[in-house]
Amino acid sequence: MEEKKNAGDLRRDALLYRPKNGWDRISAAQEAELKSYCEDYKKFLDDSMTEREAVESAIALAEAKGFKPFVRGMALKAGDKVYRSNRGKAIMLAVVGTESLDQGANICAAHIDSPRLDLKPNPLYEDAELAFFKTHYYGGIRKYQWVTIPLELHGVVALKDGSTVKVVVGPAAGDPIFTIDDLLPHLGAEQAKKPLSEAIPGENLNVLIGSRPFADDEGSDRVKLAIMDILNQKYGIVEEDFISAELEVVPAFRASDVGFDRSLIGAYGHDDRVCGYAALAGLLDLEEVPAKTAVCMLADKEEIGSEGVSGMQSAAFDTFMSDLCDGQKVALKACYEKSFCLSADVTAAFDPNFPEVYEKRNSAKVNYGVGLAKYTGARGKSGSSDASAEVVAKVRAMLDSADVVWQMAELGKVDAGGGGTVACYMANRDIDTIDAGVPVLSMHAPFETVSKLDCYMTYAAMKAVYLSK
Repeated sequence: MEEKKNAGDLRRDALLYRPKNGWDRISAAQEAELKSYCEDYKKFLDDSMTEREAVESAIALAEAKGFKPFVRGMALKAGDKVYRSNRGKAIMLAVVGTESLDQGANICAAHIDSPRLDLKPNPLYEDAELAFFKTHYYGGIRKYQWVTIPLELHGVVALKDGSTVKVVVGPAAGDPIFTIDDLLPHLGAEQAKKPLSEAIPGENLNVLIGSRPFADDEGSDRVKLAIMDILNQKYGIVEEDFISAELEVVPAFRASDVGFDRSLIGAYGHDDRVCGYAALAGLLDLEEVPAKTAVCMLADKEEIGSEGVSGMQSAAFDTFMSDLCDGQKVALKACYEKSFCLSADVTAAFDPNFPEVYEKRNSAKVNYGVGLAKYTGARGKSGSSDASAEVVAKVRAMLDSADVVWQMAELGKVDAGGGGTVACYMANRDIDTIDAGVPVLSMHAPFETVSKLDCYMTYAAMKAVYLSK
């Protein structure tokens, strides 16, 4: 028999905010969808170790769902599905809505680049009869995490004849892998006295790539020559071609279930391909033509400030939207001022191992759903677009009506630091914008951890945005 509630219990239920663990809220049907979605996401991650590979994967998935490359001047009607690749490193996709673009668009924006090591323009050298690649780290890494782990090499080499050679070494069965060596503890006494940020200097992040000297040669740099000979035979390149290469060193980890209960996913690149995939899949899985045109933006360069031709500050997004608007004889600014954007990037999940840097009441928790952030930024909200109260209320109502599990999130204590994403660049375009994303443990590490439930709810949130009126 259900216990009768007193007046205090009834008022407590009516007035107080009591978030619940998402696993206590979802239905059996949602759980089945969740499992299927996360398996697809893990495959996407394994196929998309770099921003270029993420774009290739996105195009393949989109074309399988009927999306076509968008050409300026193309006539479009409601329900048409189009995409435009930005130099193979970012991508924009749209499903044309039943309403004119002068009523705005519903946009989900994420980024698909991740912290990594890039090869320097002159990377190959030999020292003590060992061959190495020199690297320049990309984005906010903790350098000590990148030594003594298995590494892969992904990217392209652009040749002077205009051709491009794709390089992928590591994921295929039988492929070699690479590593960065570290001091043995027996000789590491002085290193151990240094702060974490100084223990491994950036110039020491040199990737070990070989040790066998070139046979039948008595010159210098025999190991370097042997490595270059292998690369020449396999890819047709010479050492000078490294100057026009984009080669990325990434962890040789596959996306894997974590925990006895398999409730978590561990992988490289959750930041921010976990939100990028959610935004993409949410668009591809639309079962009806939306009222407003639905747009997915997957940007590059977020980890280094969203600069450059493939970053969110680029005019490429404006050009894409302007071309869509021109087809309906709508002014771009008229579209923007009635548009809405969910800026989707990961947030920090509360970690009980490091409670001193989190403000527990306002930190995202694992398994409590997609994290909404009214503002990001650092300390005094620096670099934040700070969504209005009206926008937050709109999103609350939107997610609740779609049965999405969500929570509010901040990136740690006010004085501890902070971070931002692409939201401010969308808001600067006169687009109402709010941050949202998956809570992550060990963010920016070579192996990050997220909750399957939070991944799925972020996907569900994207669909809700695309279908909102």
